[in-house]
Amino acid sequence: MSYGIVAIGESLGEPVKITDSVIDEYTTQHETVRSWGYRQFHCADESMQLTDLAVRACEEALKAAALDAAEVDLVVLAIADFAEYLCWDAAAAVQGRIGAVNAEAILVNQACCAGVMAFDTVAGRFATHENYQNALIVSSNRICDTYQNRMETSTSVLSDGAVAALVRRGHERGRWLATETITDGRYANFFRMDVGGTAQPFGTSGTDGTEDLQKQANPLGRVAEILGNDARRMLEFFRKFGGNMRAAVDRVCARTGIAPEQITRFIHLNDNQQAMSDIAKALNVPLERFNGDLALDLGHFGSADQMLALHRLMQAGELKEGDVVALTTLGGGMHWAVTLLRI
Repeated sequence: MSYGIVAIGESLGEPVKITDSVIDEYTTQHETVRSWGYRQFHCADESMQLTDLAVRACEEALKAAALDAAEVDLVVLAIADFAEYLCWDAAAAVQGRIGAVNAEAILVNQACCAGVMAFDTVAGRFATHENYQNALIVSSNRICDTYQNRMETSTSVLSDGAVAALVRRGHERGRWLATETITDGRYANFFRMDVGGTAQPFGTSGTDGTEDLQKQANPLGRVAEILGNDARRMLEFFRKFGGNMRAAVDRVCARTGIAPEQITRFIHLNDNQQAMSDIAKALNVPLERFNGDLALDLGHFGSADQMLALHRLMQAGELKEGDVVALTTLGGGMHWAVTLLRI
């Protein structure tokens, strides 16, 4: 079983250059934000929600592929965290709005890994449904200022946007080769938001007040607390960032018979310049083979980073037929994932 990318569409918020006055809107930590290296991020209009961005990206991909939505057999929506509503299937909503009336809809919500892992979801459905021919992989991100701060919630500057790939069984370009994921659930609590679930629904008060608790905290700030200030456990955790990423790459290369040095480009999540450099060192890959400079002009789109950067690199002519590309990511769960594609 194999499938490849026929066309990619995107829908991004407006670009915002990062100036001192813009930083002031989000944080007082100017030195920290500047050290990350980002030049701009993308911010959607207030009326534009996560599924609005996803629908636009899907429509662009369908148009580029010259395919009617009724011919799509599968829609996989990947999101990093929040959609518009609770108790609501955002994937089904996208399927309905684009008119993919014959398609199954699946929601993948695995933090920043969802977009990379979605390729494996499609491979599985193609393997078990021989009649499926066309699928849409769409990843969308829309920051909700009530819950997240674009410059304090993580070590990246957060952006709004969506990217969709129309993939087809048997298509040779942009061909999916394999996906590998490593999960370590011991660290699941680092990325959680404490208010809003059944353990503490919205409207209940915590020790620090509901207003503070409903804001998603920077996960790195919770490491010492959750690991009991144990220096050895904290060192083990931080070593896993690069170590498990290397292990995932080694596994996917072993499965496909492709050596790491044969991978033309590594497209990682749009992390800050130091984090990108650290991952490059862990993989023993020159930083120039990563998407670091592109990331600094885009900002972090949750789980949409890799497909968006892939699209931009293809448009720029920086990838040629036969090149092998690794989409790499890590995120809440925790998960480390890599998908190999052959252009």
